[in-house]
Amino acid sequence: MKRTKLNIKLLICIAVGAALWFSSGLTDAPEKGWQIFAVLTAVVLSLILKPYPTGIMVLSGLITLAVTQTVTIGETLAGFGEPTVWLVVAAFMIADSVINTGLGKRIAFKLVSLFGKTTLRLAYSICFTELILGPVVPSNTARGGGVIGPVVNSLSAALGSTPEHEPEKAGRYLTLVGAHANLISSAMFLTGMAANPLMGEFVESIYGIDFGWETWALGAIVPGLTGLILLPLVLYKIAKPGLHEIIDTGSKKRIELHSADPIMSRKEKVLSYVLIMMLALWSTHSLHGIDTTVVAWAGVSVLVFFNVQKWNDLAGNDKAWDALIWLGGLITIARLLTTYGFIDWFVLNIKGWVEGYNGFLILMILLLVYFYSMYMFSSLSAHLTALAPTFLALTAISFGYPLVAAALFSYFSLLCGCLTPYSTGPFIIYFGYGYVQSSKWFSTGLMLSLFHLAVWFGVGMLWWKILNWW
Repeated sequence: MKRTKLNIKLLICIAVGAALWFSSGLTDAPEKGWQIFAVLTAVVLSLILKPYPTGIMVLSGLITLAVTQTVTIGETLAGFGEPTVWLVVAAFMIADSVINTGLGKRIAFKLVSLFGKTTLRLAYSICFTELILGPVVPSNTARGGGVIGPVVNSLSAALGSTPEHEPEKAGRYLTLVGAHANLISSAMFLTGMAANPLMGEFVESIYGIDFGWETWALGAIVPGLTGLILLPLVLYKIAKPGLHEIIDTGSKKRIELHSADPIMSRKEKVLSYVLIMMLALWSTHSLHGIDTTVVAWAGVSVLVFFNVQKWNDLAGNDKAWDALIWLGGLITIARLLTTYGFIDWFVLNIKGWVEGYNGFLILMILLLVYFYSMYMFSSLSAHLTALAPTFLALTAISFGYPLVAAALFSYFSLLCGCLTPYSTGPFIIYFGYGYVQSSKWFSTGLMLSLFHLAVWFGVGMLWWKILNWW
């Protein structure tokens, strides 16, 4: 019966993809671009229905494109060389080290002792950590997936919540808080994500204004802090944890809480030094120019050389290699949409829909389309690069307040990542921990998208009025 249900789900994905594939003649979209869109739609649907593991479904999509000769084999494999993909793989390796050495558990216990009377207070400690690291660590994957994510994972386990045993007790809630707090901190600072400076360049070239570090942070500080303050409360309603008062979890748990060895092991010390050096190199990227992925893999190499991790441990990290397959594949398909003209066709049609309306209404329509088009992308950077220049240009034609338009498109370029578990590196890592089911992640993302729109349209517009931006 179970196998039958899985096959029915698979057939639904195939049927939807096939229906779109063979309807290409009904549109004026580029034929190959439309076919790639059909495959991506089927793959994304499979992430929701989960007939089979994500990796094999993404590979099946790539195989379909190659077998039908829609794209070449070289194009099919192109995304697997993307540095962000390998940064995610390295982050999974580092996360394992944080857990296996006990350093994550030690930090988790420290957090519990400082903040841990309730899971809500722990959630705020996660948000606070993201806020502190946001402006200085220019990779949201390194920050969320390599530093904070492993601590959240260890903290959940320390509270008796694992993916296999009571994930809803604490792990599901803390995982969602960590992932979505990462997006808000990424949106608040020009240095919050590696692709943010690219948006600054787009704004300057199209609007002729300097949307640099100070202006970016000034515009984001009030709505961003509002979002970080409200996020734990909103998620508390959406994914309410079973554990509320940590102090009431029983005498056994309280004894375990205070039983951590006060003396750090050699492996913990080496790992601590490596993490500090990685943070230092990530935060000073503009001074030395060493890519964040290179820094991450240098850290992994040092951990192996100093016997903190063994090579067989890295080779056996199935979550890391699974992420390599499905993330690399999704990035490939998303890029092919641009290469074969689907994105250009999509934007051209949007332009026709908004002509003849007033400037503010056009801005709202374009922002909503820009935000929710993230469903078609597997990378925030790819989404920003492909769509931001065109959408900014369309807005510049009819909307007379460039700072407001620049702010909304810049911040929404990050916040739109809330929609899917594959939108950005930290989400892939948090999702990979296994605390949150795919369907729950999608539904939570949709609800939080409305939350972000309310905060940044409401509080944001009021704040920008005070700043005299409009």
